[in-house]
Parts: sequence; structure tokens; C-alpha cells
Amino acid sequence: MTAGQAEGDVVDEENGGLSSAEAAAQLDRFGPNELARPPRRPWWRLLVSQLTHFFALLLWGAAALALLAGMPTLAVAIAVIVLLNGVFAYAQEHRADRAAQKLGSLMPASTRILRDGRMQEVSAAQVVPGDVVLLEAGDRVPADGTLLRSEEVAADESMLTGESVPVHKPVGTEIRAATFLVQGSGRALVTATGARTEVASVAGLISSARRPPSPLDRELDRLVRIIAAVALTVGVVLGVISLLLGGTATGALLFAVGVSVALVPEGLLPTVTLSLARGAQRMAESKALVRHLEAVETLGSTTFICTDKTGTLTRNEMTVVEIWTPAGRVVPQGVGYEPTGSVSGEQAAVRTAAEAAGAARACVTGRAVLEDGAWHPAGDPMEVAIDVVAARLDTDRTDPRIRVPFVTERRFSAAVVGGRGYFLGAPERILPGCGPPGEAAAPVLTAYADEGRRVVAVARSGTRREPSTSAELADLLEGPMELLALLAIEDPPRDGVREALESCRTAGIRVAMMTGDNARTAAAIATEVGLLRPGGVVVEGAGLPAEDAALADLLDDARGAVVARVTPADKLRIANALRLHGHVVAMTGDGVNDAAALRGADVGVAMGLGGSDVARDAADLVLLDDHFATIVKAIELGRATYANIRRFLTFHLTDNVAELAPFAVWALSGGSIPPALGVLQILALDIGTDMLPALALGAEPPSRRTMDGPRPRERVASGSVLHRAFLVLGPVEAVAAVAAFVWVLTGGGWEPGATPGATLLTQASGTAFAVIAISQVANAFACRSESRPAWRVDPRRNPLVLAAVAVEIVLLAAFLGLPWLSEMLGGSWPSAEGWWWALGAGSALLLVDRVHKAWRSIRRRSTTA
Repeated sequence: MTAGQAEGDVVDEENGGLSSAEAAAQLDRFGPNELARPPRRPWWRLLVSQLTHFFALLLWGAAALALLAGMPTLAVAIAVIVLLNGVFAYAQEHRADRAAQKLGSLMPASTRILRDGRMQEVSAAQVVPGDVVLLEAGDRVPADGTLLRSEEVAADESMLTGESVPVHKPVGTEIRAATFLVQGSGRALVTATGARTEVASVAGLISSARRPPSPLDRELDRLVRIIAAVALTVGVVLGVISLLLGGTATGALLFAVGVSVALVPEGLLPTVTLSLARGAQRMAESKALVRHLEAVETLGSTTFICTDKTGTLTRNEMTVVEIWTPAGRVVPQGVGYEPTGSVSGEQAAVRTAAEAAGAARACVTGRAVLEDGAWHPAGDPMEVAIDVVAARLDTDRTDPRIRVPFVTERRFSAAVVGGRGYFLGAPERILPGCGPPGEAAAPVLTAYADEGRRVVAVARSGTRREPSTSAELADLLEGPMELLALLAIEDPPRDGVREALESCRTAGIRVAMMTGDNARTAAAIATEVGLLRPGGVVVEGAGLPAEDAALADLLDDARGAVVARVTPADKLRIANALRLHGHVVAMTGDGVNDAAALRGADVGVAMGLGGSDVARDAADLVLLDDHFATIVKAIELGRATYANIRRFLTFHLTDNVAELAPFAVWALSGGSIPPALGVLQILALDIGTDMLPALALGAEPPSRRTMDGPRPRERVASGSVLHRAFLVLGPVEAVAAVAAFVWVLTGGGWEPGATPGATLLTQASGTAFAVIAISQVANAFACRSESRPAWRVDPRRNPLVLAAVAVEIVLLAAFLGLPWLSEMLGGSWPSAEGWWWALGAGSALLLVDRVHKAWRSIRRRSTTA
């Protein structure tokens, strides 16, 4: 069948395909040729999941308790926070998720088949076993089958095998659904459709893989459980004390509920979500699209990257990088498919190289074509590389009078140009007939192979007899030959990959290459880019240890690792083994075969340019430029997000200590000292004054030292964070607030155990409120760094902190200065001395913070000495 035939043309062939009746019977038996859709939760379930995780449930409980305690305004405020946060998180993930397509998009919409002895175009879903499918270059294969006819058929199977080089397909070989023809034409007998195809088996592997919970999920779940336990315990204890001090049962219950609600950090949930969203936005600006917000922090935890080779470490643009001729070497300049450039080499060598390149181009059909202002490959990438280098050598395009196409059995193609036969093929097929020049080329061939380069030989017939048929042209190869050149072809490394890999090494991140290519080529590229150092691991998938522990030990090598001829099951097993070995694993991939491993890794990273929709659907992160360096940038931003979460967590927990202190003092004093703050004041601090500075801390940019050394394997709420908040900064705020409260009361004539006047109490409470708020202003600057004092951190690096602090001060003035607000909250405008108390408390916090950081620095130096 040729491209010129039209639908309905009668085909007078030995195999005219099935009849309509036979096809209908097969369709009833095997079902439509469709891949099972991966299970996807409906949108409403995704939204509900954002409103019912443990932290959200805790806040829903707090809202219910606030309603029970007679504070409907508070209940509504908490509910609005949960709803807004849930809708925002859902929108963030749903927006990214829309870019991913279903697995079924791999199958063509329609295809051409032989049926009832005629060519027909039918829906791909109607293809059944026994059909004869007609294929041409550019077609996607609709089902698994066996080639009945092959005219230079070469198929790109990278989506299934990971092999970057198109595979030549002679008659009798298998051809698989979802692959596509890069050259040639042919026909195939369908042997399997739908769920019975190989791509469907890969889909089953995808559905069996389960995404593990992220480190942040586990950390927040742990932290929220601790907070919930502390809030409820404190509430119950203080409620009991209230009863013991003579309060009513109802009053004690409401008091306990109010305190419990107040101690829940309502602002923490939206702060975490917005911080992750900010990190996701920064990653998108760096060409990395985050599909799941938790992946932002997980990236920062990454300790092992399993990366593809083609298109990620390399450009995925085959290029002739050197031409060896008997007269010398020629080095073409230029990378990619744009056919402009220059060459360097001796004049005689350049002439021979030009003849060889022109002859090689006549032997192939791949071409570089200009589309939309850019050059793209059309056909086999290696053949396109030959076309490009011929253009760079300024050779004329000559249509051959006769051309013999490449087939696997012959291992060469040939053409007649200018009355002479030229041959292009595997060196082991061409060199034996080339005499001493062929023998001289053998060491060069070995050197090229050691460098991981593909090599093709170009020769011309030793006689000037012009063949008149393809058979005569092929026969010339058996006679004496003149070797013209060896063309060394490689997929060159991407710019910046070596630097990115060095950054990984500095950051303590191990890297392994996972590829479907052969071990020699993969190891050469890995060595060239700096991934593989002397003594590193090079292994093929078939040689991987059977035990997961041994597998992880093998690949966990600081000198780098390369796994060649890897299968989809291998990649998934490697990800699981490394995770069990203690690593947080980022796995890259672009094909359908990679999707299971992408889902099973801690972070799945898919290619946005050259990847399949299935891979993107399974991934957490999509690289919009397919560049390995973008992964490293995303890890840097993830580390910055992790540090930011620790910053605002310290900020929030410090405030909680100060908010708890007035109730603790009231309880410990047996009720002789009234609570310095009311429940609504605590909520005003949490949701009002503290929210924006915490969000600003969540937007802190990465420091220059973010990728210096491994990220400390600490919990987000680590001992150092809790120590700093609960034992250093929090006590400063707590003591200052309670001391200011008592100072104002005693200055007004109050004595412990007495009931203060309403005006005096509200002024004292307003002073305590101001002390905590101003201390939190200082705390915002202190939390910008875990090692440097606040005055040594450049405020221009994060102007959002300055803006947030300005808004916090305005809100503080409103809460204390607007009569209706101050009356509702229970605190009035402080005296001048009260404001001095607040400023002094902020200064004291900065001073204590400076001393604590200096002490920590001294301890670290003494520990490492």
C-alpha cells in the first residue's frame, strides 16, 4: 500500500485483511482497542480531601468548640480559614493537573487498515486481532503486531523501552502499540489490542505503584497531633482549676474550650499552604511545574536522583562531532539541527570529509526541516545528523539515481551518485573491504567506541563501473572499496549539566543514571558530564542484585552509578530499594515505561517537552525544559521552602508560648493574678497581627549557602526549632508580657488576689497585647536566619517582611485604638510607659536571640573541632 492510494481502493494482494463480519466477531470477542483509563478521583473528592486532612479536622473541631462556647464570630472565622485554604490548595493542584492527559491519548484517533480487500480508515478503537494495519512515517502504531512488509521501517520505541535510538524493523519483527514510525512504510498483522498490548501491561504497573506520603505530610501530622494534645490537655487542666477556684461548671467548661481553641495555631495551616504555593510559583518561574504542593518540600529533602540520559543530561539532538578521514580529522562546529556552521581541519581532509558527507546524505532519507522558524528532525535522528553535517560542509544535495535502503540484515545503505556507488553502514561491515585504510581506521573506531560515540563508515566502490540496479549496487560492496571517512556521532551533553551535577555533589545528593541505552555509551556520557567518577558503578539491568538491600548498597556510591538496559520494573524496584535505604528519591522519566517508577518515588519528575502525557500524569514535578539543571534548581528552592517552614514555625510557636503564659500564671497563682489576655485577643494575634509576617517568612529567598553540604536530617519541628521557640524566644515574650501586665496593674493600685477595675484591667491587657505584638515584630526579623543576628540580614532580600511588619503595626494600632475593636477584644490603648515596655521587650528578644545564636555557633565549632 502506498501513500498515493485512496480510501476504498481495491487491494489486489495475498492478504486483504479481515472481512467486515470477521472483524465484528473479533470485536465482540476482544472488545474495543482501548487502554483502561487510570482511576481518577472526581473533582469534588479532591476538594473534600483538602478540607478533611488531620489539621483541617482539628480546626473544624476548634470551630465547633468555639460555637459551643458562645463565640459564633470566632467559629465563622476559623471555618472561613479552613475553606479558603482548602479551595486554594485544590485550585493549585487542579490547575497543574489539567496539563496531564489520559493514558488513552497515546493511541491514535484513527488508522488505515485493509478490510474486505480494500483500504479503509477506521477509528483505532475498531482495530481487532487479525487486521492488517497500513503504516507510514509519522504514524503512531494502534496495536501490537507483526510486520508483513517493511520498507525501511524504523520505529521510535523510547516510550516503552527507554532506548533513545530508533529501531529498524525488518519483516517478521514485532511492532508495538503507542510507538511510532520515524521512517519508512509497511504493513503489520495485528496480534494484540487494548488490554493485551505491552503498553497496557505498563499501565497495570503504573496503577499498582503507590505514591508514598511526603516527609512534610508526616511532619505536619506529627506536629498537629502534638499541638492538639497540648491544647486539649491545657484546656482541661485550666478548666479543672477554674472549678477548684469556685467557678461554675458551665463557666469552667467554656473557659477550657476557649483556651483550647486559642492555643490551636489557626494561622499555621494557611501559612504552610501559601509557603508551598510560593515555592511552587518560584519553581514554575524556573521552568519546573509542581503538580502536588507537598512535592515542593519533598524536593528539598531529596538525597538521591535517578535521572534519564537522553534529553535530560544530553540535548537529544544527534550531532556529527568528528569526521576521521585517511587524510586527517575534521571537526564540524555547531550543535543541534540548524544546518549552519563551520569546520576545522586540513584542506585535504575537509575535501574528503565533504565528499563523504554528501555521499552519506544521498544514502539516507532523514532531513532537518525548517518549521515555525526553528529546525526540527524529520526521520531517524542519526540520518538527520548526517544531513546537517553535509550542509555544514557545504555539499550540494544530489538525488541518487539508485538507492539501497538500510536494513538490519545488511547493516548498510547505498546510493549511486555521479556514476559511482557509495556505501554508508556499520564499520564492521564496511572496513573489511577497504584494505590498509580500513585497518588504519580500526584504532580510531575503538577510541570512538570507548568515548560512547556511534560510528558509521562511508566508502565508495573501488571501480568506476556504474551499477544499473540495486542488486548490482549491493554487489559492489563485495569488491574492493575506498574508505572515505568515519563519522563519529553523539548526543552532546546539555549546557550546565556538569555544573548542576557538581552542585549535587556539594549538596550531598547522590546521582545515578537510568537508561535503556547500552552500558558503554551510557558510561561514556556519564563520565563526560561528571556524573561517573573513577571507581563508580556501571551495571546493566539484568545484572542488578536480587536483594533490595544489596541493590541499594551497590547504587549508593558517592562516585556515581550508571544502570543501563533498565526496565520499567527495575526502575520501580530501584526507587523502593533506595527509599528503604533511607534516601528520599527523585526519579526522572519521560516515557510510559517510566510512569510506575515516577509514582513510586518520593518525587516523580517528568519531562514536559519530550515526555509522554502518561509520565506527566504520574509525576509530582514536570520540567518545562527537560533539563537536569532545572531539577537541581528545584531542589534548591525546595530546601529554601523547608528552611522557610522552620522559620515561620519558630515564629508561630514562640507566639504560642507567650499566649499560654497568662493562663499558666493565673493557674499557678491560684487565680490571684487574672489572665493577661482574653481568648479573642489570642486569636487576634494568631490570625491578625502574626499572619502576614509568617507568610513573608515563607517567601524568604534561598541563601547562597542553601546547597552547601547535605541538608540536615532534622524534622521540620526539630529539637532545635522547639528549643528556640519554647526555651529561648517564647519565654522572653511570655515574661515580658506578664511582667508588663502586672506592672500596669500594680501601678494602678491593684494587689494580688484583688479584683482590678475594668478600665485598669483593659489597659493592662492592652499593654500585654502590645508587648507580644511588638516582640513578634522583632521575632520576624530574628527568624529570618538560624545563625546570624537580625541586623546582619539584608532587609532588601525579602522586602515582604518589611511590608508585613508595617501592616502588623497598623493592625496593632487598630486593635487597640479603635473603640469598638478594643472593646470587643478586651484591651485598650497602653500608656506611654506601656509602649516603652513593648519596645524594650522587642529589643530584649533580639538581644537574647543574638546570644543564643552565638552560643550555638560556639557549640558547633567545639563539636566539629
